[in-house]
Amino acid sequence: MPTPAGAPIQEYFAAVTDPRVDRTKLHVLRDILVMAICAVICGADSWVEMEAYGHAKEQWLRRFLPLPNGIPSHDTFARVLARLNPDELQQCFLRWMQAVSEVTQGEVVAIDGKTLRRSFARATSKSAIPMVSAWASVNRLVLGQQKVDAKSNEITALPVLLQLLELKGCIVTIDAMGCQKAIARTILQQEADYVLTLKANHGLLYEEVQRFFAWARQRRFADVAHEKYYTLDGKQGRIEARHYWVVSDLTWLTAKSEWAGLGSVGMVERQRTVAGKTTMEVHYYLTSLAGSGQQFGEAVRTHWRVEKGLHWVLDVAFQEGQSRLRRDPAAENFAVLRHLALSLLRQESTCTNGFKVKRLKAALDEDYLTRVLLA
Repeated sequence: MPTPAGAPIQEYFAAVTDPRVDRTKLHVLRDILVMAICAVICGADSWVEMEAYGHAKEQWLRRFLPLPNGIPSHDTFARVLARLNPDELQQCFLRWMQAVSEVTQGEVVAIDGKTLRRSFARATSKSAIPMVSAWASVNRLVLGQQKVDAKSNEITALPVLLQLLELKGCIVTIDAMGCQKAIARTILQQEADYVLTLKANHGLLYEEVQRFFAWARQRRFADVAHEKYYTLDGKQGRIEARHYWVVSDLTWLTAKSEWAGLGSVGMVERQRTVAGKTTMEVHYYLTSLAGSGQQFGEAVRTHWRVEKGLHWVLDVAFQEGQSRLRRDPAAENFAVLRHLALSLLRQESTCTNGFKVKRLKAALDEDYLTRVLLA
């Protein structure tokens, strides 16, 4: 039976630099990383739980790890993983993701931010750590992540993340934080298309787009070239109708030339009925797509799914929202481990239960854990 020692994932993380001096190395860095990955897959959400996992599975771990000084203490896990270079760990994760997953032509890659909300430290006035992640819609995998600098915001983190990814032929969707001219140029340079949410903070541009669609709808789009798409979903007493309009003739748009590759503007009207009460939201978008209503609508819908497909899973199945890790880069490195565990569990398809069940099964069934590691 193959063991994790031969798993390709080991090779991609071998390039991580050991931050310790030689005289303090009681445990091999590779052993620490492998145990940490296995522990997170099996339900560990803290350093103490990593150590507990190691002791419980020491006999199994010794099949493929030397463990010359036994199982590291929780303090060792904390010190080592808190000192690893997060950029190196992220690069290893990216190389592995690019090897095991291939984006397809027209695939939506959703870029979205999430704050590790319990990572704040009241005593030192340290704010919670925000992260920006790239999520592939077809395989439903995290392609990469980037920590937002404490003195900056998502806007500066986005170009860094975008330049790390292989995006050729994809459609990149970003909410209002990424609706920037420089972001649009960066996406086009990656040979991808963009769908950017336009919000009121864009002032005159937003008002011009809003007025145009109000005028066009009043005329029922008479003599206005456009594409329309409609979807209707209903589940557990909730009904949601979405209307999508896309207009490619932008001769009326004053700032058209300022946005690289701008091909269309779009509007989405969402009507949601829950328990007999109906609410409505209207959103506007800038996109480099050529004006297909269905393509635009599916890209927007896919971006909305990242909340449940990624953030909800991390909070519910991996308890990310409850993590109290505060030291940089400990919280960032632990987030990489969660994304790695999530990706491995998602690729293993013999168990069709949710992620909490998959993590429990991996903890109890060593053969299943091996399949997960080799996924």
